[in-house]
Amino acid sequence: MDNLSTADTDGAIETRGIEPVPDHERRGRVRELFPTWVAANISVLLLTMGAALVVFNQLNFWQVLIVAACAALASFGMVGVLSVSGKWGGAPGATLSRATFGVRGNLFPGAILWVARFGWETINAVTGAYAVLTVLDLLFGVKSNTALIVITLFLFVACTFLVSGMGRKALNVCNTWSTYLFGVFSVLVLGYLIVHMHWSEVFSKPAGTTAMMIAGIGTIAAGGISWVPTGPDFARYLPHAASGKKIVGVTVSGAGLVMVPMVLMGAVMAVASPGLAQAADPVSFLGDLLPTWLAVPYLLTAIVGMLLINSLSMYSAGFTAQTMGVKLPRAMAVSINAVISLVGGLMLMLVAKSFLGSFITFLILLAVSFSAWIGVYAVDMFRRRSRAVRYDAAALMDTSRSSRYWYRGGFCWQAMVSWVLSLLIGLAFTKCDWFAGPFSGTPIGKYGLAWAATIVISGVIMAVLPTPRENTSTTTGETTGLQAAQAAPAERTEQTERVTV
Repeated sequence: MDNLSTADTDGAIETRGIEPVPDHERRGRVRELFPTWVAANISVLLLTMGAALVVFNQLNFWQVLIVAACAALASFGMVGVLSVSGKWGGAPGATLSRATFGVRGNLFPGAILWVARFGWETINAVTGAYAVLTVLDLLFGVKSNTALIVITLFLFVACTFLVSGMGRKALNVCNTWSTYLFGVFSVLVLGYLIVHMHWSEVFSKPAGTTAMMIAGIGTIAAGGISWVPTGPDFARYLPHAASGKKIVGVTVSGAGLVMVPMVLMGAVMAVASPGLAQAADPVSFLGDLLPTWLAVPYLLTAIVGMLLINSLSMYSAGFTAQTMGVKLPRAMAVSINAVISLVGGLMLMLVAKSFLGSFITFLILLAVSFSAWIGVYAVDMFRRRSRAVRYDAAALMDTSRSSRYWYRGGFCWQAMVSWVLSLLIGLAFTKCDWFAGPFSGTPIGKYGLAWAATIVISGVIMAVLPTPRENTSTTTGETTGLQAAQAAPAERTEQTERVTV
């Protein structure tokens, strides 16, 4: 059985690992999720992606607006809905999915999500390092070189590691202040663009095809989809009676507040400078389009934002590592991701020829790999909605044969079959720079809908297969300790949750 330490969450540094949060520590508030999801999207990559919608997808201003709004709603709508399971079970998503896949089966999708998380953290670290290099160039005329790239990337990853290691409370404080700062400078940038842009050129651009709009939604949404399995991590301190509808609303509004304006700003900037969508460096173009007095503070706040994005990602990655069997405290488990981000970032900055090409390819594969997990987990969560005890706290931490979630040999075969088949089918519909599945020429592949097809397929297979039967023989009538602490409040608030979820 895993360590069931009773961590003190009142301190500045969080020591709790993957173990469920007991009810007396569930003092979080739904509104705290708002700055979390704002901060999770403070990335200048959204500007580059908005520019790509204009340059490569040939969309006009209004189409970009629709794409950005739909992408935010679709991706973070799923984040919000699945985050509700965090308040049900009080545990990270990587731990709760033991109930879905089995204590052994969970290791396989967990490994895929962990590897994908490495890639996302590497992309963010590289973007942050490029932003630092751009600031050094604008302020001091220091040009980028190999030694400076190595130093900058190392410092960025090191800062990410330190912040993520402090835990939930430190991240909440940082997220709140970065939201204020980035919001102020984003308004200033928007004001500058309104005054200096040739809006006749922006609005005279002809409309693109519907197919390119649909493909654009998938590209922009991929970043949000990557947060779905970690959504419960940030909701696990919420009390049982917290409103599920509010969780979804706050999540979508927080993410959309940043995603939509930044994608639009990138699209507008692309009209004045079409080359920014193809730049090897995804950040330096801001120094050309904005005056130094505005570009520097904007980039500095963006650097903080990207630092927080990676910190949030590494924070959750520490839980995944512990669930995978890494026998380290969460803060130390994060170090594994930090090292991989550093090595991968150096490869991307010093070896890769095209940042944007590598980034788009990664987003496409990322979306499919996460989508297979989403469909299976969503169906399992839907089946638990009316149970008095949605997740058995003691069983989540029990990896022995006596665990409620042992199923057969530690595997829930229904979930594993659904996950494997949908992942393979999704990849068959996928097309990117260096990979094309056998069905990538179909409308699903051409429209970039492999991720959506993967979610639907995994969910349908899971739904039509026989409902998994949990091993309740060792837990019925023997609810003790942490399990009892969570079972009673869950029963008391059952009527409330049926209304609020």
